Amino acid sequence: MTPTGLRIPSGLDFEGWQRAGYRLAQVVNSSAWCIGDWIVHGQQRYTDRYQRAVEMVGLEYKTVRNYASTARRFPHARRREALSFQHHAEVAGLSEDQQEMWLDRAENLRWSRNKLRLSLRAARNEGGEDKAAAVAIPRIAADRDRVLRWQAAAQRSRESFEHWIVAMLDEAAAACLDEPA
Repeated sequence: MTPTGLRIPSGLDFEGWQRAGYRLAQVVNSSAWCIGDWIVHGQQRYTDRYQRAVEMVGLEYKTVRNYASTARRFPHARRREALSFQHHAEVAGLSEDQQEMWLDRAENLRWSRNKLRLSLRAARNEGGEDKAAAVAIPRIAADRDRVLRWQAAAQRSRESFEHWIVAMLDEAAAACLDEPA
């Protein structure tokens, strides 16, 4: 690595290339934590130098503030190695209990940061965290033709695919449990 890029040896095999990509992703993720920790330390120890620190890292003030805020809300012991800094940033504004609940879901279900963001948004739109549990259903493996058929049925019923799936599962559960649909 150089300040302007990555020099890749000409004889690098596929496995080496993969390992390098994994390490680069780790560096990118840890750099946000490191800058956040560095800023927090500087704020506590050198209160009059914050603006200079922001200038030193060469990032936008808002970005540095986000790094510091997230680092402050997640002490080292609460940071999840399996999740990115961005996963943590998505839930940083929640209570500690809610942070843990959402990070557990993201980690256990292997959600991307975008999936976590969408699930949080859906929970807010539905009126709270209790209803958000419905977002955490497992992935279903199905062949393409079957999925296209289901999507066509959802379209015909004029519902979103997700709402159609939930309605069908509710109907199936009612039938199995001998409940009124």
